Amino acid sequence: MADAEVRVEVEGRTLAVSNLDKVLYPRTGTTKGEVLHYYATIAPVLLPQLRDRAVTRVRWPHGVADSSFFEKNIPSRAPRWVRTATVPTTGSRTASGKDGLLTFPIVDDLATLTWLVNLAALELHVHQWRVSADGEPLGADRIVIDLDPGEPAGLHECCQVALLARELLVGRGLASTPVLSGSKGLHLYARLPAVLPSEESSALAKEVAEELQREHPKLVTATMTKSRRTGKVFLDWSQNAGSKTTVCPYSLRGREQPTVAAPVTWAEVEGGAEDPLGLEQLRFEDVLDRMREHGDLFGAD
Repeated sequence: MADAEVRVEVEGRTLAVSNLDKVLYPRTGTTKGEVLHYYATIAPVLLPQLRDRAVTRVRWPHGVADSSFFEKNIPSRAPRWVRTATVPTTGSRTASGKDGLLTFPIVDDLATLTWLVNLAALELHVHQWRVSADGEPLGADRIVIDLDPGEPAGLHECCQVALLARELLVGRGLASTPVLSGSKGLHLYARLPAVLPSEESSALAKEVAEELQREHPKLVTATMTKSRRTGKVFLDWSQNAGSKTTVCPYSLRGREQPTVAAPVTWAEVEGGAEDPLGLEQLRFEDVLDRMREHGDLFGAD
């Protein structure tokens, strides 16, 4: 029998949460209640990463051992107080088969975050562009490069490539932040000195990836073709396109274990580049401990 709903007060909003004992990660026995606790605790450093960004959710209603689905449009039963933005989204089709408008939730507060997580939205994905106070799309304020290893390459090689990418980005006047993907590789974020249209920010990320491929062809590929990724690190620059998203820093991942897209320091990446066992994907307990000790590691040196 499903748990009865529990009414909770979150920042002056009354929310109904349910099935708190439901296991969402069978391998570790992690429950929905623990997932809600993680997101409530990590909110001080997560919310700045979500703020003013359209949020796409990946939901696992029956846990990570079952099927999941992406959700972009806000559900029809959403609370009226949830902030939204309706934007044209290339690649999203309406019933007529044309590019359409999508209405995304904007997660600026703990109440909205709690409401989404109660829907088993384990992963929160965001665009690299923001929206204005009245919901108008703005340009990209950062670029992201996804470092995805092709076996037998792994996180060790990703760390090596991340250091090469950092040097190249510094040469372009861009400081970068490493984030463990919570899956296999790393994400690199670089704040832009000025807001750019998504076409220009995507082109910049592509230039960086292709330059690294030319300089280190045995270690790096910027080519989408999967057959060319074996033993190399694929630099996916395409996630900067206006319609694409990347899992948000500090978001959980829907993997066998409750890993996190976890910001790390460059010193840790350097350790991972030297030692194949020097860095590993982090679970939510690790990330909470790190937040309590160090605060927000996004952008830390």
